[in-house]
Amino acid sequence: MEPVTLTTERLCLRVFTAADTDEIFDACQDADIQRWTTIPSPYARVDADTFVHTVVPAGWRDDSEYTFSVRPREGGPLIGAVSLHHPRSGTWEVGYWTAKEHRGRGYTTETVLGLARWAFTDLRCPRLEWRAEVGNTGSRAVVEKAGFTVEGVLRAGLLNKGTLRDSWVGALLPSDLGMPSAHPYLPARA
Repeated sequence: MEPVTLTTERLCLRVFTAADTDEIFDACQDADIQRWTTIPSPYARVDADTFVHTVVPAGWRDDSEYTFSVRPREGGPLIGAVSLHHPRSGTWEVGYWTAKEHRGRGYTTETVLGLARWAFTDLRCPRLEWRAEVGNTGSRAVVEKAGFTVEGVLRAGLLNKGTLRDSWVGALLPSDLGMPSAHPYLPARA
């Protein structure tokens, strides 16, 4: 798929470019981003270069991961990063980080909802999943505000920096946003 640009009420999501490298490097020096995400730690300048020049373009080219920078709609500093990756048949998984100085303003929830709407329409995604290491309450708050249902804990569900960790898992369905699904859904009876 060719990279696309998405907009929300306040934000612009577009593919990363070489001009973003310094801001990526700076944001990823944050201890919380290094702790809770799978980025390298310590995070070196070469990691930002590899991300922009190799990882992001390969994901778009292979239709395996669509990664976006998040900035104010009218232009301005890098707020964060968000991606959809396709680990399982039909299901996409969302991942994100937010620069420390931009947390607590609802940007990430707005970003996740904008990306979800695109996934449900353009990608015909039937289920959008989220996973985070148990204890990452900031990430969990984002998806709960976006309408995800946290479905449980997966033992050893996340590999981060060479160690398997328990992870929360949650999901958002098109119907959660009042959108049609690509397939009918028959929930289990309680």
